[in-house]
Amino acid sequence: MKRTHYCGELRAAQVGQKVTLTGWVHVRRDLGGIVFIELRDRSGTTQTVFDPQHNKPSWELAQSLRSEFVIAVEGTVRQRPAGTENAKMATGEVEVLTHQLEILNPSETPPFQIDESGGAQAGEDLRLQYRYLDLRRPAMARNLVLRHRMAKAVRDYFDGNGFLEVETPILFKSTPEGAREYLVPSRVNPGKFYALPQSPQQFKQMLMVAGVDRYFQIAKCFRDEDLRADRQPEFTQIDVEMSFITREDMYAIIEGLLAAVWLAARGETIPTPFPRMPFIEAMERFGSDKPDTRFGIELVDLTKDFAQSQFKVFRGAVDSGGVVKAINAKGLASATQGQIETLTETAKSFGAKGLAFIKVEGGEWKSPIVKFFSDTEKKALIEKLKIEEGDLILFGADKREIVWEVLGRLRLVVADLLKKQGTLKVRDDQWNFLWVVDFPLITFDRESNRYLSTHHPFTAAVAEDLSLLDSEPTKVRGQHYDIVLNGVELGGGSIRIHKPDVQKKVFEDVLKIPPDIAQSRFGYMLQAFRYGAPPHGGIALGFDRLCAILCGSTNIRDVIAFPKTAKAVDLMTSSPSEVESKQLRDLHIKLDVEDAG
Repeated sequence: MKRTHYCGELRAAQVGQKVTLTGWVHVRRDLGGIVFIELRDRSGTTQTVFDPQHNKPSWELAQSLRSEFVIAVEGTVRQRPAGTENAKMATGEVEVLTHQLEILNPSETPPFQIDESGGAQAGEDLRLQYRYLDLRRPAMARNLVLRHRMAKAVRDYFDGNGFLEVETPILFKSTPEGAREYLVPSRVNPGKFYALPQSPQQFKQMLMVAGVDRYFQIAKCFRDEDLRADRQPEFTQIDVEMSFITREDMYAIIEGLLAAVWLAARGETIPTPFPRMPFIEAMERFGSDKPDTRFGIELVDLTKDFAQSQFKVFRGAVDSGGVVKAINAKGLASATQGQIETLTETAKSFGAKGLAFIKVEGGEWKSPIVKFFSDTEKKALIEKLKIEEGDLILFGADKREIVWEVLGRLRLVVADLLKKQGTLKVRDDQWNFLWVVDFPLITFDRESNRYLSTHHPFTAAVAEDLSLLDSEPTKVRGQHYDIVLNGVELGGGSIRIHKPDVQKKVFEDVLKIPPDIAQSRFGYMLQAFRYGAPPHGGIALGFDRLCAILCGSTNIRDVIAFPKTAKAVDLMTSSPSEVESKQLRDLHIKLDVEDAG
């Protein structure tokens, strides 16, 4: 029997038509001698009816059907009897009266239910081990369909705006300046290695030198790093590069892309242009360079107010060049001792020595630190933090970067607590896009005692800050921009350095990369730039992360067909795995696993 329709396609308009459906047995019910089978494929489900009065052989065969049997049915679409319609099903107005049934393949009992609740009942490791079954679940099938639509919208949008999709190599050169790389030994070049690319960054810049002008790619990238819910060892990004542009051009093209993706994926129109916020403002107000602006709870600076304080912790922070800041968790004075301890541990985990707080309850300020505050300091707190009955004030006093990090994290924890108690309303379908701009070009890393690129070493400086590159490099702003949505960084990019002398200076004079190392890692780029490199810039957006947001998931594994676990293991195929000794000999590799452990 040749399929004529997908299961999820049938509607009242097909009533009376003869159809052939194929798929998996989703649910089987035997009611009063009549067998009902919900037949499922990737498009949805349709109810099929096996009536012994109509076709006894098919009805008898239907008695043997079990969950996940693969079958084909031929029958006639009819209206469901009045009162039996199922509004929860897209096909709920109709059913198929079956004339013929063929069992294409039986199935063993699956290790978990193939339905919407199956994921909740089964642990993630089990679902990943049987990923081919997990992907049959309607929720996962919908995620794959949505991912496809998003990818198509991306390609259609860029094609309509004059971009070329160009594939760049997967076997690349090792450039260990960023995250840890995956290395691939070369059999024909003993002792030498490729690296899997962390991004197509250098190739796409070469494409600009080549005159491609507008490039994009839905690119596979690899990073050998510790994993989280939003990280995988291999991931997909929307990679973009353009010549002869300014930052404004990039903002416009990416806003248009996201508008096209939202329309294709959700049928929603998102307003553009997106607001912009300088990096320093984002950190001072929200303690994060990817702020969730759907709610307030902003950081308030109290450094000047406590410059002469009798409270030694605050005074000491100010005297040592640090800052004093606070957030007001309105309505959270009712926080339990356990919740306060959790907040304190969170603060400590991000560098704080402890957590000073005030509970405003019963007209009192309850805190051991209040006795050290002067009337002037209390007045400043009331005015700046707008303190009222029921508030919880949380303080940070330390180096500026530590206070940003601590209060920025506490702000998110506090918001979750307020949402749970119902006093903070934040909609999941509220899309607060934001460009964060004017990042510092260079950051000083105390651990390595050297300057590092905030974004990457190919980022161009803001023109008016170039004179500070030698004397005060940390004050130089980069032409770097991040696109943020509801506290999630969707991607980042920059206008690039396109002049070889400037790029060489950044490598050698600012980042202190020895000339021979710079030449060995990036010599081809410096050479290419001598042949007329155009001004150019680009960006990369996390495609998996974007898919997860639009699917309503917090875990990118839900939108990747065959993901790895948090330990970078594929449970379905049991990889990584050991290899044969002959393969290692061919690659000129000798293992010393005990020493490595």
